[in-house]
Amino acid sequence: MKVHLIKKQTIEDYTRKQARSKVSFGIWLEILKGADWDKPDDIKKTFGSADLLGNGCDRVVFNIGGNNYRMICKYLFGTKAAHLFVCWLGTHAEYDRLCDKNEQYAVNDY
Repeated sequence: MKVHLIKKQTIEDYTRKQARSKVSFGIWLEILKGADWDKPDDIKKTFGSADLLGNGCDRVVFNIGGNNYRMICKYLFGTKAAHLFVCWLGTHAEYDRLCDKNEQYAVNDY
């Protein structure tokens, strides 16, 4: 199934504020356009460095820009499309602080 990204605008807003991230997120978005996902393992096939979060949650962490940036998304597989909801964006260091508080499973900034 094709992937429906919700909300691309969040990524665009972030890259305007963090100009150095623009190319890296642009590459990620281009790869996503050709993605075909039916199950969580397909996410890993498209983005080999992605981490599916445990604890029974439906979230994935994408390593972007040589692991300089991280993005947490929630995924849902529908009947006609896979949906990917942007929950959080930040630097690797910011992600580490989020994990130190064990918030990566529930954060929903967008």
